[in-house]
Amino acid sequence: MAVKILIVTGDAAESLEVIYPYQRLREEGYDVVVAAPSRKQLRFVVHDFEEGFDTYTEKPGYSWPADLAFSEVDPQEYAALVIPGGRAPEYLRNDPEVQRIVAAFTGTDRPIAQICHGPLITAVGGGLTDRRVTAYPALAPDMAAAGATFEDSEAVVDGTLVSARAWPDHSAWMREFLTVLRGKAPLA
Repeated sequence: MAVKILIVTGDAAESLEVIYPYQRLREEGYDVVVAAPSRKQLRFVVHDFEEGFDTYTEKPGYSWPADLAFSEVDPQEYAALVIPGGRAPEYLRNDPEVQRIVAAFTGTDRPIAQICHGPLITAVGGGLTDRRVTAYPALAPDMAAAGATFEDSEAVVDGTLVSARAWPDHSAWMREFLTVLRGKAPLA
């Protein structure tokens, strides 16, 4: 039986923060499932860092199919959870189905990978209390308000929680997440 990894995302997620872990985990041999508010073709965005801008810019990104609606997800079927960033977490954190899914992972030994604005989702259910995390640097006050210790680093590992700032940190993020994942959910 394949080891399944769940990605929770939605429209306006950062393209690279969904597609990179999706492809990297599949390359490793995991069965990766994308869940969203409904089964549909999602529209992602591209956030870029351009000279002269005080923050990132946003452009249209890739479209990607959602395999499942959040309401169809049985969290017990998945060995790990990936929470991409972009703007999607701003509204997904209010979805009771996302809260149900994330709550099933927090406080367990199952790995969670979160990046950029993804920790906004984990924070809602208290999943960051007394944890060390990183996120997009502008979220440092949000992480503190969620009870976490923010570290401005390309990848932070706190037990089975692995976080990164944004897509430029992918290599470190996935390297650390795969180390945790291999220990907790090895492939046969």
